[in-house]
Amino acid sequence: MSSRGIVLYLHVHQPLRVRKYSIFDTAENHDYFDESDTTTDRNNERVLRKVADKSYRPMNELLEKLLHKYPDFKVSLSITGTFIEQAEQWAPDVLESFKRLVATGQVEIVSETYYHSLAFFYSLEEFERQVRMHRDKIRELFGVETSVFRNTELAYNDSLAKWADEYGFKGIIAEGWDPVLEWRSPNHVYKPAGTQDISLLLKNYRLSDDLAFRFSNKAWEQWPLTADTYSEWANASMKDSPLVNLFMDYETFGEHQWADTGIFDFFEQFVGKWLDNPDNTFYTLSEAIDTHQPAGEISMPNTVTWADTERDLTAWLGNSMQQEALRHLYALEDEIIRSGDIGLIGDWRKLQTSDHVYYMCTKWFTDGDVHAYFSPYESPYDAFLYFMNALRDVRYRVSEYHKHRGL
Repeated sequence: MSSRGIVLYLHVHQPLRVRKYSIFDTAENHDYFDESDTTTDRNNERVLRKVADKSYRPMNELLEKLLHKYPDFKVSLSITGTFIEQAEQWAPDVLESFKRLVATGQVEIVSETYYHSLAFFYSLEEFERQVRMHRDKIRELFGVETSVFRNTELAYNDSLAKWADEYGFKGIIAEGWDPVLEWRSPNHVYKPAGTQDISLLLKNYRLSDDLAFRFSNKAWEQWPLTADTYSEWANASMKDSPLVNLFMDYETFGEHQWADTGIFDFFEQFVGKWLDNPDNTFYTLSEAIDTHQPAGEISMPNTVTWADTERDLTAWLGNSMQQEALRHLYALEDEIIRSGDIGLIGDWRKLQTSDHVYYMCTKWFTDGDVHAYFSPYESPYDAFLYFMNALRDVRYRVSEYHKHRGL
């Protein structure tokens, strides 16, 4: 009989934020990402170093300790190419610590798009190029192969599952959203509709969000959350099912929930508490899939994501600014790729990172507050303006490139 397991998946990502790029910079200055003002959250080096100190270093140290202490403790990580490039430049020790985690054999790396893009919805060719780039980088950096896929922002639908199945992935992950699940529990392995050889794991968003969003909220009726209470919830959630999928941003630990909230101590106590029971374990995503047969079939014809109350793409495509930004961006694909210019292609891809259009979101109330918390800009309109100015310069560079080559 297989053990009841927690599947812990953490997402490591930092975008390259567009600086205050004005119309007067276009055709003159092609550096869109290097903010000279080191006091702002548009300065990518500053943000990376800050989050490394608050989150990556202490959490990696804790994970390394737990992995050595508990052979049954397992973690799955996805690490974007944009994070890797910044860490290589400004925090190489953080990458080395991730390598040590993977070297334990208890940590699985998950596949995704290199640039954390929404390319699947705009260009399958570009999407596949970025998936290959990411797999190559993970192989080069960690010496491992990836067999489970996550799309940016957990943006998932039946078409994506079919693509991942045909591409050879054994698993894919998505949000366990109630309107899709109806009476079913997210705490099972499922088979995506219309696929042959791939399994689907669904985030238990209630238990995940208790840590990711509610943990430090003193107005929350369950505050302060203890390891004992959380273990009881996980046990209760798995009453008639074999696993619970806890999916969240890596930065939950130390950045979104600061150290002084007790998040690190809580996590260490919870892991120990959970594994005190010999019937309990942790699974990597692959292990969960290998251990448990699908409990049924799930169909998501419409795209579901892990963001906002709607759990759809409106966080990135909900207004005309966002739609126009991405339409103009992907319209340049053929000319950009045809140029073969490594720097130009790289800048175009960095502009594909979903965070750029997330900052342009104009939602209000709770979701809007979350968007504003993450945004380095004074308003969504500033985010749009700087992005479009940068894109205008990309278009200028493309035309100059082809003009000089008589194309």
